[in-house]
Amino acid sequence: MASLAAAGYASRMWTPEITPTDPENSLPARLPEVGDKPRDGFALLHAILQNAAQQVLDIVYPPSCVACLAAVQQSAALCTTCWSTMPFIERPFCERLGTPFTHDLGPGLVSPEAIANPPVYGRARAVARFEDGPARQLVHRLKYGDRAELAAPMGRWMTRAAAELLPDADLLVPVPLHRRRLFQRRFNQAAVLAQTISRLSGVPSDPLVLRRVRPTSPQVGLTRAQRADNVQGAFRVSPEDRPKIDGRKVVLVDDVMTSGATANAASRVLLRAGAASVDVVVFARVV
Repeated sequence: MASLAAAGYASRMWTPEITPTDPENSLPARLPEVGDKPRDGFALLHAILQNAAQQVLDIVYPPSCVACLAAVQQSAALCTTCWSTMPFIERPFCERLGTPFTHDLGPGLVSPEAIANPPVYGRARAVARFEDGPARQLVHRLKYGDRAELAAPMGRWMTRAAAELLPDADLLVPVPLHRRRLFQRRFNQAAVLAQTISRLSGVPSDPLVLRRVRPTSPQVGLTRAQRADNVQGAFRVSPEDRPKIDGRKVVLVDDVMTSGATANAASRVLLRAGAASVDVVVFARVV
């Protein structure tokens, strides 16, 4: 992947030193080292046991690429091939939609689409383009393959992508599933992604403040207008939960953004509930 340091974005943690098996990518546990800050006995023991357990697991179940399942050196990592073909979204991109530009024409640019159809939310950021390859494989395995552990590496990448959104954020709100779909899938993929982002950023996550009160049809195959109609009235913030939103800067979390209809509908409800602002971070988006 191209270096962002040359473009002045090294502070966003997207640096060329990150490799498929780098700790920043693979989330391994590590033993305390000389020079580390003192830790209490329980935390030290927990770190030692966690590291030992991971080593045992890597022996019993050799680590594999989270996308293609090829052998890798560390768990929760991408292989070299998948890392090199992951369609990461990097600057330059639209400041509102987060969609990439082919040429860098200067900071603060907004795409024609954002001008013609301004989103309800303020800014959206995504890790990668949603297309065939590692990004689509990860999304499908998390959502449909009951692979909740993939939320760890995916959430770490989302934290980097949302680096300019999180410092001012007060609350993470995952896009909710209707209870029927939640029963079928057993977990909400947006909620587990938000948990990882919360752990890494320190921004609290509330998976219950926004509710999906009406079941919706799958969005696949629908036009932009049909998608908007499909999610109209699907979300709600109850009166008792409004104080949790009022005056807060919210970051909405989801796995994929296609037309933006879901993000717009959820953002509109959060803003009406009193949110000061709503930004969006997703793992992948259609470009």
